Amino acid sequence: MKKKTGRRSLVTLTTAALALSLLAGCGGNNNSGNSANSGTDGNTGTAAATDSTTSTAAPAETGIDTSKKVELQFYMLGDAPKDLPVIQDEINKMAQEELNATIKFNYTSWTDWDQKYKLLLSSGQAIDLIFTADWTQYQSYAKRGAFLAIDDLLPKAAPELQKFVPDSMWEDVKVDGKIYTVPATYKEYVTNGFVYREDLRKKYDLPVPKDLASYEAYMDGIVKNEPDMMPMSLNSDIGNNLHYIYTELNKMIGALPYGMGVKYESPTTVYSYWGSDEQKEELKTMKRWADKGFIPKNVLNIKDTMQDPMTSGKAASMFGDNPTRYNDMKMKISTTHPEWELAYSPFGLTTGYATPVHPIHNGFAIPKSSKNPERALAFYEKLVLDKRYNQLTQYGIEGKNYTVEDGYYKLVGTSTSNGFSREGMNGWAWRNPEFMLFDKGFDGVKAIFDELDKIQKPDLFLGFAEDYSSYQAEKAALEQVEKQYLFPLEAGLVEDIDKGLETFMQKAKQAGLEKIQTEWTKQWNAYVAEKGIK
Repeated sequence: MKKKTGRRSLVTLTTAALALSLLAGCGGNNNSGNSANSGTDGNTGTAAATDSTTSTAAPAETGIDTSKKVELQFYMLGDAPKDLPVIQDEINKMAQEELNATIKFNYTSWTDWDQKYKLLLSSGQAIDLIFTADWTQYQSYAKRGAFLAIDDLLPKAAPELQKFVPDSMWEDVKVDGKIYTVPATYKEYVTNGFVYREDLRKKYDLPVPKDLASYEAYMDGIVKNEPDMMPMSLNSDIGNNLHYIYTELNKMIGALPYGMGVKYESPTTVYSYWGSDEQKEELKTMKRWADKGFIPKNVLNIKDTMQDPMTSGKAASMFGDNPTRYNDMKMKISTTHPEWELAYSPFGLTTGYATPVHPIHNGFAIPKSSKNPERALAFYEKLVLDKRYNQLTQYGIEGKNYTVEDGYYKLVGTSTSNGFSREGMNGWAWRNPEFMLFDKGFDGVKAIFDELDKIQKPDLFLGFAEDYSSYQAEKAALEQVEKQYLFPLEAGLVEDIDKGLETFMQKAKQAGLEKIQTEWTKQWNAYVAEKGIK
């Protein structure tokens, strides 16, 4: 799950400097990937690995050398829960006895997490396990040498984990024929949907947000009746929180880089979205929204998470988020403001299809800088397959952080008073469907998933691994142009859209856009041909 946005991107590394540092520091082979978004959370509790069995006890002896005590450096994205030190101590009591290891859980925070993530992987810092996803650009990092291939390590250090994950998933996460991450087996949807205050909708007789027109009408009503409330939650990540959500509603594949356009129904047809009438319509929409006060003028400087304004009552909606994060917000609000009511409209019911997550969406890799790769993989096997490790890190301490009543997870106290909420460690990647606990409200998410199951189509496109080595310098130059000229356009902050777009396209071409798009298109066409995608 992506806590940040739910973006599902095929975008790769964002700076040439990073690519060069990876080549220098790692020696040359790496990966890529990208809700929310951001997320993402649970499903119906059915394992994708239906032919596998899970173990609630420690896995069998693997023969790895545990004679030397080590401390494993474990890196997760986002913000650490308040009770993390308590959970870490409990985990270390078991891990020290069973693996002669202790674990230091480290977090990036959500502020500029992507820059911190790049720095972690390019600096050579000793890291033993790190979160991966399509939206953290797994394939591109693997392709350029940031991660260790674990094909030979798995049968030695984590044989039960190797059996637990279906062979098809191992195949799906391979980059250049090698496995660089352990995929999550939990089936979920992280496609977007409108999140909105249903109590306010009812109070002011506003339309249910189901498409752009009805969503805009909803926000019109909020501005008119609740002038001190933000009509929608936004932050500086305009690309993820406005542009890519808009294009998802328009049936485009993923979060494509470099202004590339590919529709789900015609994946072999590639065109330039930038400069098109389609893009102009998007920019006009965002300009209208900005003029109406939906988009704040300082949006490019806002660093808050997208969810906090919703749970604090500062915002009345989110343009898009995934079903699980919606439920997380709903659960928090139920303990602090039970009189508020959140509702959700999945985009899939508008577009006509929804794609379950690809296996690369949540995973954990061993960076090339790891000093203890065997022990790291053996520990990760325990996180996934040992119920003690799994539930402790997903839910905290039973009785203190949560209880189980009638089979349902229940938070002790409130989201503000409790130091470890459900999945408080952002442990989306090591979910085990057999051990998962769901709050009663999650029945609503399961109902959403059931609806999306009826219109599901496979996510065929996240297997694409871009190699930008031939246009590295142009890529870095283009990113700077985007920040300076495109982001303000996408945020509705440029008065003259036609002139602003013309300037952006001119600067983008000077940075090497045409070369980038030509080379990317060749790779895309080769990918869809290889996979037999039509």
